[in-house]
Amino acid sequence: MAVSGRRSGTLPRIPNHELVLELEEPPVADRSSADTAKPSHPRDAGDVKRWHREADVVIVGAGGAGVCAALEARATGASVLVLERAWKGGGTSAQASGQLYMGGGTPLQKACGFEDDPEEMYKYLMASCGPGADAEKIRLYCERSVEHYHWITGRGVPFKQTYLPVEVGTDPYTDDGLSYTGSELAYPFCEIAKPAPRGHTAQQVGENAGGMMMELLLGQLAPAGVEVQTDALCEPLIQDREGRVVGVVAAVGGEEQCIRARRGVLLTAGGYVHNKKMLERYAPVTRRVRFRLGCDGDDGRGIRMGMGVGGDAIRMEAACIVVPFSRNRRFVKGVLVNAAGQRFCAEDLYQSLLGEIGMWRQDARIWLVLDDALFEKPQLPTEILAVGDTFEELEAEAKIFPEGSLVQTLARYNEDAARGHDSLFRKDARWLQPLATPPYVVLDLSLEKYPFWSAFTLGGLHTRPTGEVLDPDGDVVPGLYAAGRNASGMPAHGYNSGLSLADATFSGRLAGIAAARFTSS
Repeated sequence: MAVSGRRSGTLPRIPNHELVLELEEPPVADRSSADTAKPSHPRDAGDVKRWHREADVVIVGAGGAGVCAALEARATGASVLVLERAWKGGGTSAQASGQLYMGGGTPLQKACGFEDDPEEMYKYLMASCGPGADAEKIRLYCERSVEHYHWITGRGVPFKQTYLPVEVGTDPYTDDGLSYTGSELAYPFCEIAKPAPRGHTAQQVGENAGGMMMELLLGQLAPAGVEVQTDALCEPLIQDREGRVVGVVAAVGGEEQCIRARRGVLLTAGGYVHNKKMLERYAPVTRRVRFRLGCDGDDGRGIRMGMGVGGDAIRMEAACIVVPFSRNRRFVKGVLVNAAGQRFCAEDLYQSLLGEIGMWRQDARIWLVLDDALFEKPQLPTEILAVGDTFEELEAEAKIFPEGSLVQTLARYNEDAARGHDSLFRKDARWLQPLATPPYVVLDLSLEKYPFWSAFTLGGLHTRPTGEVLDPDGDVVPGLYAAGRNASGMPAHGYNSGLSLADATFSGRLAGIAAARFTSS
């Protein structure tokens, strides 16, 4: 959509620091009631005078991981008690868009005409989940992804048998079941693994299919015989003299109760994106991001409880950092530049990979250059830094790029686009288009000016794929399990939409089964 303006085009001449749309300063969500980075030291079981309640498996947190863990643990015949700090379950999973990253040849992929296999999925995830990606967890998930799809659909979660042909990974807001939600089609990933769409979105129009999915799963707990206690704030764990975790202390309606776990305690209480001191200690880069994605319970309490009994927390610096500029699909055909006036990546990469590169390598100072043919009203309020009829005029008005740098960058890009080959970053030819229709515009996507960067943490307790929490030596902390964002899951320094729900639901299932089968011997 063009905006009325100057003589040679439709882009307006707008002074620096004027917004395309009005934007109020969004609140910073530091709502943690446990704002400390210190481990939560356990209570000695010998000091417990009374066990108020007990179950074979006690689960802390009723989000995606906790609910799936409860259903699987109960299916083994174990008694299960879920302790949820809020007035109802759901957690961050209920706030999600309802995408699960699944593949390897699911029925939905086949119905939409796409071939996939576990090995191609594994190669892609290992490449895209960044340094430190958990190969063992990724391998197991890829091998069992089709089975996980059947488990999810068997629980009543619907997926419309249609494909959304949007070939830049982002969150879809239709009820289509299948889409690309990563960088599968972008270089170098398209050469590392055969591309296939793996974003499976629960059928509901809008952004809250995750809420619908969680309502379905939560509604199955009581009929299955799972006991759920809401308004139960847990801390600390209870540990015996041999080092085994045997229970947890919970404030239920303000009354302290000691809850005994005959087989194991499973921590599924979310990440730590709303704990300022943990962010300052482990992930100061994430602390800079204004929109931190997660429910109020994502305060790191579960991680600190696990650390307090000897659990090792790993990859705590890792986070998903998103720059949501590709909501305007046409913008992908633009040119992203850094403070040196140079391109730094292919613009068709998934928005969290762009965020990762933009934050860690460019100090969150990035700009998008468009011409009049590509410009349209941004879906998110975006500051226009400069407008010019020529590249030279654009660079001069911007006043931030080294002399000649932006002009040279855009000239080379136009040469590449005209040939249909990006010689620098191999941006796909579908998104290559010369910037040739003046006037030209620079949109400021830097963190200071574009407050829609968002983030959530990925680090957590070190666990086996089956959820057993490990200490710094790699030994099991007996009686303790973790899943979802309380554990360090599949991704590290890289993310694809749908991995959080996939990781939560799958790791929760495995940990629930393992905890239910634990014996002290």
